[in-house]
Amino acid sequence: MKRVPLTPDGYQKIKDELDRLLRIDRPRNIRDIEEARAHGDLSENAEYHAAKERQSFIEGRLQELQGKLAVADVIDPATINQEKIAFGATVKVLDVGTDLEYVFILVGMEEADVKSGKISITSPVGRSLIGKKLGDTVIVKAPARTIEYEIVEINFV
Repeated sequence: MKRVPLTPDGYQKIKDELDRLLRIDRPRNIRDIEEARAHGDLSENAEYHAAKERQSFIEGRLQELQGKLAVADVIDPATINQEKIAFGATVKVLDVGTDLEYVFILVGMEEADVKSGKISITSPVGRSLIGKKLGDTVIVKAPARTIEYEIVEINFV
């Protein structure tokens, strides 16, 4: 089975969601099903059907999260050679064409969230940044255009 890289923060978020589902959401849903059952005829009981659907979602999500944790390879960015960009690095780049600065945090696919600046190490930008040093320039071939980034800052927090 292929290991999936996760930061300690990403691993903890998955564990927290799993814990919440097991300790709060699942028991609450079981109570909802019991309460809906007590209302009588299940064939026309919308509350019962909604609770059963929610139960299915919770069970599926539990399996998904447990699977993610089973293949997780937790990598602490503080233990990585910090001379070059690697997994877990926070990288500030300057778009040479537009003079705009961007900050990217390089994470695994499971943690990627473009809106919060977390990009996968397997994304085109992530792949182009891995192994580069401060002051290097990288060229990213994106669908819309080719982007040239200058690496302005590298942090491992």
